[in-house]
Amino acid sequence: MVEKGTIKEIEAEKPEPDYYDLVTKGFTERSQKAARGVKLVRGKDNPWTFTRQGYIRRYANIKRTENCLSTLVLFSHEIRTHSGRHKHQGGFNLFVLKGKGYTVVDGVRNDWQEGDLILLAFKPGGVEHQHFNEDGRPSRWLALNCLPFADLVGAFLEQKENHPEWKGSAKA
Repeated sequence: MVEKGTIKEIEAEKPEPDYYDLVTKGFTERSQKAARGVKLVRGKDNPWTFTRQGYIRRYANIKRTENCLSTLVLFSHEIRTHSGRHKHQGGFNLFVLKGKGYTVVDGVRNDWQEGDLILLAFKPGGVEHQHFNEDGRPSRWLALNCLPFADLVGAFLEQKENHPEWKGSAKA
């Protein structure tokens, strides 16, 4: 049997926010941010930083809230000798901009050169990897990752081995 209340009782109840309205509000907020956010990120405005992984230049990530698109991680990594070694859930696409080298993914060597795309697939338990330069000059690739997908599969990062020059300083 369905309970019925009087019209006054039904009107007096405070309705929960409508899911559709919440979704619509979210789309509107993202659209407004896209309209007013930064659409050109200049490399010269983003210095190279030295990290446990090596030399990194960040263009878009969760801390770059002024960008019109905040669901993307995008950075460049310069491989001089080799990177640190780490493990994460995967989902990264690495486009080789210059140079030649190889990446060891879960113990398997994968050779690459300028113009290649390195795909670090999502994998239960994560993907352990390290990058090596085989060129006389630094190699460089551009990394792209979609944050909503990373969050869905349980984003994590576990450092296994630091870059050989890492001394704990955040500056290059």
